[in-house]
Amino acid sequence: MFTVSTDPARLDVALIHRYLAEESYWARGIPFETVQRALANSLNFGAYAPDGRQAAFARVVTDRATFAWLCDVFVLPEFRGQGLSKQLMHTVWSHPDLQNQRRHLLATLDAHGLYQQFGFQELAAPERYLEVRRANPYGIPTAN
Repeated sequence: MFTVSTDPARLDVALIHRYLAEESYWARGIPFETVQRALANSLNFGAYAPDGRQAAFARVVTDRATFAWLCDVFVLPEFRGQGLSKQLMHTVWSHPDLQNQRRHLLATLDAHGLYQQFGFQELAAPERYLEVRRANPYGIPTAN
């Protein structure tokens, strides 16, 4: 059985950085200091195996009143297929600081089915949303 906690002291910051910088498609090359700053300014959820090792992570950027952006969600490969992503999402969206907010957002390339189970759907009015997108903010060389 996994345990999910928001205790920042339990987070394995090196593991989180390693996964984001080396394994994720969305934050490849992210500097360690950037991850530290992001963690310090977010509501973080770590999921832990019975032996205490961190098995998964999710970060929520929120004002804890009206808005929440879910990001940096991952389950380490050795812990996949055990229902951990659903347990993590249930815990995230049950958190008292994320209740009765006007808007929850996220972006995903490949996990639509998971998030739809928690009420997410395509933008109702995508024409209202704008973004500034920096394709390579961490300066990672790209293949030609």
